[in-house]
Amino acid sequence: MKLLSWNVNGVRAALGKGLLDWMNASKADVITLQEVKATAGDVQGVTWPKGYELVWNAAQKKGYSGTALFSRKKPLSVTLGLGSPEHDAEGRAITAEFDECHVVGVYVPNAQPELARLGFRQAWDKALLAHAKKLEKKKPVLFCGDLNVAHEEIDLARPKENVGNPGFSDEERAGFRDYLAAGFIDTFRQFEKGAGHYSWWTYRANARANNVGWRIDYVMASAALKPRLKRAWIESDVHGSDHCPVGVELK
Repeated sequence: MKLLSWNVNGVRAALGKGLLDWMNASKADVITLQEVKATAGDVQGVTWPKGYELVWNAAQKKGYSGTALFSRKKPLSVTLGLGSPEHDAEGRAITAEFDECHVVGVYVPNAQPELARLGFRQAWDKALLAHAKKLEKKKPVLFCGDLNVAHEEIDLARPKENVGNPGFSDEERAGFRDYLAAGFIDTFRQFEKGAGHYSWWTYRANARANNVGWRIDYVMASAALKPRLKRAWIESDVHGSDHCPVGVELK
């Protein structure tokens, strides 16, 4: 099973920057997209790659947030959101159940400048973890997407300058550690322990060309899937968004 995840920062913009070519070339079994900023109706004329089932979860606010999931196998079941009305208006989660596992594509809220939305973000983290643990009672879980946090100093190019900033606050990092404490695995770090691997770069100051970035996009896996992990990677050579895709392959 090959799973890919990408925050496209506007699916309509990404369509003009090679999204379909990337999807066709990926040969992925499941693709999750975040920050699509569109309804399904906005892209109904698009000829998506053949052979995929499509699930869309748009935000109530037009042109904001939103997620999508493409799968070669029709899911056994699909759930939109986390089952929490206060967190589900922004289209930030899709759960698809397959024979061997659940896949949850997520776009975790940004804490915003001066951590203005930190409380909402922390509650969302807790709701996601509760959702994943509930699913795990039935079968293993992969949850993936833009988690909007760099876990350790190694996960961003300039940690000292960003302590306490959105995405690298103590509170957000503690929320990520809660995932690990609950038994979920950061799949990329099972294969790569070194620095300099990022999935998001600001558009300012030529950051991407200089690789001054953050690793805030993840594929997290239930511990039960660890023996099946074949590889996990970041596709930093793929452009079209301020994020790049991340992926995992299971045996």
